[in-house]
Amino acid sequence: MVLGRGTRLLAGAMTAVWMVLVGPSAPSGASSDGSLPVAADRDVVPNRVMTWNICNPCESGAVDRAAEIATFAPQVIGLQEACVGDVERIRDYLESLYGLDYHVEYGSVLRSWGRCGGAPWNPGGYGEAILSAAPMTDHVAVEYPDGGSEDRGYMAVTTMVGGRPVRVFNTHLAERRQETVRAEQVGVLAAEVARYDRAIVIGDFNAVPDAPELSEMWPLATDMDPQCRPLSTGICEPTTDWQSKFDYVFLRGIVPLEHHVQPSPYSDHHIVYSDLAPG
Repeated sequence: MVLGRGTRLLAGAMTAVWMVLVGPSAPSGASSDGSLPVAADRDVVPNRVMTWNICNPCESGAVDRAAEIATFAPQVIGLQEACVGDVERIRDYLESLYGLDYHVEYGSVLRSWGRCGGAPWNPGGYGEAILSAAPMTDHVAVEYPDGGSEDRGYMAVTTMVGGRPVRVFNTHLAERRQETVRAEQVGVLAAEVARYDRAIVIGDFNAVPDAPELSEMWPLATDMDPQCRPLSTGICEPTTDWQSKFDYVFLRGIVPLEHHVQPSPYSDHHIVYSDLAPG
């Protein structure tokens, strides 16, 4: 059947509209024929814990973030500024491209169409997420009484690290120049952390180590970096593009072996991870 010029133009316009609505059919790492890139299966690194503020909104996709995470393959990952839909895609890519299988729990504190998309009447969840190679139990998501300029909170799960159960917290504190709000948030978080003999507290605290608002954390736990302490005379490695230490892996009852800070082109926060002593 020969289509008229008007019909062909209408069909082409409808196709273009459909492509805009549904987006590309393959991730940015896919080949020109639409197939996924080939990557060897790998195992998670036991006792490796990572925190990463993945920056939202940022000009990077789930496939790029999955590639960054797969490079280090932590056993436990805490993400901040995380949209549920993005984390679902990251998790799928970690499994399909790299053979890394993670359980996931969420600590969304708000629903934001502007940040996370979704239908206007059902926007995506935004907040924190924890991925763990081992199953997680006793999941809680808590919103701080005062989030500051944006809702903030923490989440917690129990999982196995070093062959023993451990309580893992993930948080994102109020933005900079909101010191009083952060101090109140740390008080809420610290009271919960104190209930556990073994705990890992990860997240973006938006505060340098000697900031007064972190004073309730230091008696409970130490950061994975031995140079990052209040009044430390050592060199505390920055974790942000603006050369500040904002991202922490606090350890309570657990000994770190090595720590690493890795800048990423996909976020204004660096990837921060620590290898922990077993047991």
